[in-house]
Formats: sequence, structure tokens, C-alpha cells
Amino acid sequence: QVQLEESGGGLVQPGGSLRLSCQASGRISRINDMGWYRQGPGDQRVLVATIDGGDNTNYADSARGRFTITRDNAKRMVDLQMNALKPEDTAVYYCIANLVWRTTNFSQRDTFWGRGTQVTVSS
Repeated sequence: QVQLEESGGGLVQPGGSLRLSCQASGRISRINDMGWYRQGPGDQRVLVATIDGGDNTNYADSARGRFTITRDNAKRMVDLQMNALKPEDTAVYYCIANLVWRTTNFSQRDTFWGRGTQVTVSS
């Protein structure tokens, strides 16, 4: 009923930039928090950045100062601008959204994940 689709991943050299986008679709009434997590090879999935409905942001220490999270409520999108990328940023990046969605008979609040997009930082 609800899908999150990421785009924008790829291969970039150290020091380069990438912009990730996530599009939410489906029977959505309201989107609360949105964000990005990442999972490197052999690592657990960890927070990168989040943004709430009031555009308040939260960043992991590793992302602060280099990454910027923004959202467009009308388009149901959240973006992650990543600058000054490092090899240790290499990971699969996942979009997450906490939202209220509609079924035929009722509405409920759930957290949804995208399938992920690969970011590789290498020379």
C-alpha cells in the first residue's frame, strides 16, 4: 500500500558529491519523520540523518557538516545531499518514513523502508 523508492546512488571519487532522493507513494494521509540510514559491508544499519514534519533535522556525527537532508512535503520526497564523500561512506543507503496510511476501513501509522541504493566512494 505504501512504497519508498530511492534513487541517486552510484560510484563517486573521494571528495565528490551525490544527491540521494526518496519518493513515497501510495495511500498516504500524512508523513511524519523521514530519514536516511546506511549499512556498510559487514556493518549494522545506522542512522545518517532524519527530518521531522517541522523540518527539524538530526545528523549522525559522521554526516554532520557534510550531508544535508531536506524534504518536500507536497512531492512526498526526502533528499540527502552528500558532499566531501569519503571511502568510509560506502554503503547501501536506505530511506525511512514514519507515516499514516489509509486502508479501506481505517488509517494506521507505520514505519516503512525503501529497498536501498548503493553508494560507493572509491578512486
